[in-house]
Amino acid sequence: MSRVIVVQPGLSTTVQDLGRSGWRHLGVAHAGALDPDQMRLANRLVGNPGDAAVLELVLRGPTLRFDVPVRVAITGAAVSARFEGTPVAMGRPVELPAGVLELGAIQRGARAWLAVAGGFDVPPVLGSRSTDLRGGFGGLAGRALGANDTIRLGEMVAVPVDAILPRSVGWWIDLHHDVDPRAPIRYRASAHPLAAALATRAWQVSPSSNRQGLRLQGEALPAPSADGISEPVAPGTIQLPPDGRPIVLLADAQTVGGYPRLGHVIAADLPRLAQCVPGQRLHFETCDAATAHRLACAARARIARIGVMIDARLPAV
Repeated sequence: MSRVIVVQPGLSTTVQDLGRSGWRHLGVAHAGALDPDQMRLANRLVGNPGDAAVLELVLRGPTLRFDVPVRVAITGAAVSARFEGTPVAMGRPVELPAGVLELGAIQRGARAWLAVAGGFDVPPVLGSRSTDLRGGFGGLAGRALGANDTIRLGEMVAVPVDAILPRSVGWWIDLHHDVDPRAPIRYRASAHPLAAALATRAWQVSPSSNRQGLRLQGEALPAPSADGISEPVAPGTIQLPPDGRPIVLLADAQTVGGYPRLGHVIAADLPRLAQCVPGQRLHFETCDAATAHRLACAARARIARIGVMIDARLPAV
């Protein structure tokens, strides 16, 4: 049995895939990678199906010991990665012999994703291997990785790895070359009277943010009246709690909530929230439905083009 042993767990490393669909009517959160596109491309680089389980790293990655040679790929924000002291490049397939991979500080963002050929083989729960930290299930016992944890690796789905020394290709992908982190986060405003006011103020990301929601700090909006009526919410919903400082819900969000809703972050911009670090400044901008749809289609087309280019460069199975 091929496996990986967690030597050091990192700050908050979890097993994630594309999340749980079809259970929200029972109050089960979607969970899954906060940036599904980065996860899919990491899998594609190592020859996995797009929904294979990966590790999601937050601010500082883990140190892992592989007992067999593996093919890995790292996407997302820049990670200081070394295998037995040798630097490991991001955005490309890298073949490693058995040994220790150290994933250190994450820079210019908050999260990165590590894919291994064959995927991380934890038991599916409700059709997904994702960790739901709020619910306490899925992934590895519903929690972040801990020291001395062991995770099975799935069967290789591409050509076997026979690396004696680390080796990689001479090409790579960079999903951030045309992304402006200072650009506003666009959202579809609700009918709430304060919905447009969100875009008139500057906000900062609160240190209390997590996978459930991105909490914002700044000049509070007028305190909303609490009507106590719960309404459906989803990842991307912008809520206004009684303190007047909005919360943008993320992948581990609840399915209903009683706070007023200011709107919903458009699909094309939602992955950018995965890279927000505490103290980062954010601005919001309203967006109409036609523009949101056009931007979503463009984002999907861009990822599809990158996927085709990856496939063209990978060796045939």
